[in-house]
Amino acid sequence: MKSKDPAKNTFAITTPLYYVNDLPHIGSGYTTIAADTVARFQRLRGKSVLMITGTDEHGQKIQRTAQSKGRSPQSHCDLVVSGFESLWQQLNIQYDRFSRTTASNHELIVKEFFQRVWDQGDIYLNQQQGWYCVSCEEFKEERELLEDKHCPIHTNQKVEWRDEQNYFFRLSKYQVQLETFYQERPEFIQPESRRNEVLSFVKQGLQDFSISRINVDWGFPLPIDPSHTIYVWFDALLAYVTALLDPDSEPTLENALSKWWPINLHLIGKDILRFHAIYWPAMLMSAGITIPGCVFGHGFLTKDGKKMGKSLGNTLDPFELVKKYGSDAVRYYFLKEIEFGQDGDFSETRFINVLNSDLANDLGNLLNRTLKMAHKYFKGQIPDINGEDIAVTHPLKTIGTSLGEQVTQAYESLAFSQGCEAILALVRSCNKYIDETAPWGLYKQGELEALAQVLYSVLESVRLAAYLLSPITPNISNAIYEQLGFSNDFNDKSLINSSENFVKQISWGYLSKNQILGQPQPVFQRL
Repeated sequence: MKSKDPAKNTFAITTPLYYVNDLPHIGSGYTTIAADTVARFQRLRGKSVLMITGTDEHGQKIQRTAQSKGRSPQSHCDLVVSGFESLWQQLNIQYDRFSRTTASNHELIVKEFFQRVWDQGDIYLNQQQGWYCVSCEEFKEERELLEDKHCPIHTNQKVEWRDEQNYFFRLSKYQVQLETFYQERPEFIQPESRRNEVLSFVKQGLQDFSISRINVDWGFPLPIDPSHTIYVWFDALLAYVTALLDPDSEPTLENALSKWWPINLHLIGKDILRFHAIYWPAMLMSAGITIPGCVFGHGFLTKDGKKMGKSLGNTLDPFELVKKYGSDAVRYYFLKEIEFGQDGDFSETRFINVLNSDLANDLGNLLNRTLKMAHKYFKGQIPDINGEDIAVTHPLKTIGTSLGEQVTQAYESLAFSQGCEAILALVRSCNKYIDETAPWGLYKQGELEALAQVLYSVLESVRLAAYLLSPITPNISNAIYEQLGFSNDFNDKSLINSSENFVKQISWGYLSKNQILGQPQPVFQRL
């Protein structure tokens, strides 16, 4: 995702602010792995990055859940938040800010924003009648409901009839403005299928939505009428803005928007697309604030071809998965095997097969056997040869020369799966090349120059693959770099990268001749 202002060397990315009704599930892990991968990639290329994640903690659903568990809403939220923080740590997620809607500075931002929209004349009091889903925190149209008045999303829950006064936001007023905006900024909603969904929804005509609730204590009171509480979405979306505040700066909109706004990329699940792609830009238009760069709605995950759910007893525990297989394995599978934006499936058999084939056999084994030959034939050093000494027609150099640019484009367009495929194609070509050139035979025949070329070109290709995979599998990339004689740490966020260094590292031929190599060790244990 390119920044709208290329001169601006900052990149801000958000995950959704996860609802703290329960501990994190694999779906929240999936979005966060993707966001972390993009953030790591942008840091590699020399951008100053801010990655935001966090939790949405207000509303009736939280109030009721806490009550049912005999806790106060705040202690319930604190407990669940620690679960999110723990999972992010285990998945090796390097977020910069964790935004909570219960934070005191957040309330001040929400009030100031509300005031701006109120001054625009975009908020009014009206009667609201209709079917309400507590889990969605949203009124449903009769036509959306399943039989016996069940919610179409929370299919095991009945909606409740509500007849109450609420404050409304004039969404209908922004119908034409939004349509013009979508036309002028086609890249705002991605992928294309989500954009079409939003366009067809907007075309049916937008209705004002309520932004307050009565008889809900858990939330911020409305500045103009404290008997009402600000409704979750009007409060939650603004936590992206609160997160931009430096810890010691005064919580004002001006301070929050000064450095990192507009956010470059909001990564979300497709179930909350409407809020991010319609409500959010309209609210920002009302408050006179620039609209973010892009909202990308990814697909849902299934397990063994079936929808996951507690009632079906087929949930996938992300904590268990990481504990059993490690963070790199989990990160790699979900980004390589599922086309980002489409729905995707998890099967443990497929998981094990993919990781053994790609990471243990193709990549790990390749490095291991090549290093052993370098130790045996060249005293544990990179052969005395440079990348530029190798002809451009060399089969590995041919692939490697354009690979950096190809994978960079894949990361930019969130095509993680395509990026991994391209990297793996180089790795597989290396294995084929070794089999065809038989370096052990070249040694026996005394053809040391040809042997040097074979080993250099394979080791350099493995290095390039490790560098380009590092946003997804930082630990494996560290192990490979270490064995190639580098002291890089792809997990060290404080290392300042430059765009010049990035260009050098994604170019084939970066390895220096005579560099001392480490001892060959398996970089990924077979599962």
